[in-house]
Amino acid sequence: MHETAKTALIVGAGAGLSASLTRKMRAAGMKVAIAARDVAKLAGLVEETGATAFACDAADATSVAALFAAVAAQNGVPDVVVYNPSFRVRGPFIGLDPAQVWKTLEITAFGGFLVGQEAAKLMLPRGGGTILFTGASASVKGYAQ
Repeated sequence: MHETAKTALIVGAGAGLSASLTRKMRAAGMKVAIAARDVAKLAGLVEETGATAFACDAADATSVAALFAAVAAQNGVPDVVVYNPSFRVRGPFIGLDPAQVWKTLEITAFGGFLVGQEAAKLMLPRGGGTILFTGASASVKGYAQ
């Protein structure tokens, strides 16, 4: 992360890694915007940290574009963007519901593309920024089912 970063956007905020990042970034004096489909679940983190919460469906291009516009208007263009949404389907491979597997790909891969693209559109004219994509250990290590 760039040392002079002043603003951050965390997409797919929740109680785990993204909450920890929010706390660390706020402690470092950064403005932090957090986004999730269900902003009500972010109320405690907003109250604790002073971050601003935004609703966003990361797998929807219109929603992602609107998120970046709203964050830029309220907090400024983010210097750091973290993509943290997750959705996974569990079960025996031959029994997995294709619609649920597709939803996993939409959220984890396509949503990452959308957020990365919007972040780059704002960062490139400024000459830089940091885009981070997170993943669960399941993305690098196999587990039964």
